[in-house]
Amino acid sequence: MLKRKGKIAALILVIWFLAHTVLITVDGMSDELAKVDVGVVLGNKVEMNGEPSARLKGRLDKAIQLYKKGYFQHIIVSGGVGVEGFDEAQVMKKYLIEHGIEEEKIIADSNGINTRMTAKNTKEMMDQMDWESAMVITQIYHISRTKLAFWKVGISNTASAHADFFEMRDIFSLFREFFAYYRYLW
Repeated sequence: MLKRKGKIAALILVIWFLAHTVLITVDGMSDELAKVDVGVVLGNKVEMNGEPSARLKGRLDKAIQLYKKGYFQHIIVSGGVGVEGFDEAQVMKKYLIEHGIEEEKIIADSNGINTRMTAKNTKEMMDQMDWESAMVITQIYHISRTKLAFWKVGISNTASAHADFFEMRDIFSLFREFFAYYRYLW
């Protein structure tokens, strides 16, 4: 009897994991585009030569595309100093400027060392600027947790867009997001 209950519990956990992973994927792929006050690009790896990684370029390119379409007039780039020794936010800002975004339209958050800090710092900046809405721009697997983090700090009007970049390691990232989401939930 105990063995059977253990198998049922394991099956329920597997189903829960798979269902949640599907929901994370669908949420991430379903861009929620809206005109907002600010676009927020979450940081990622900077290469050893100081250039944004392909993954980070995907996020920045999506922000440029949406900015040029008029979805927002300001962009917050958020990241910390990675193991490569570069300030992600400053690298991101430089990339945006090189691609035609006016410097005064970009705010660099160099203290966005994780999703939770990015949300907290964004809320403070939005309060200072009297902004009420934001659009998060990141990878498919990261959208749900980012929106949760923003909601938890009081940013209730949050749209989202995913970078047009995928690599095989994103499958592992989806697996990791299941656990990260519930860590952020509590």
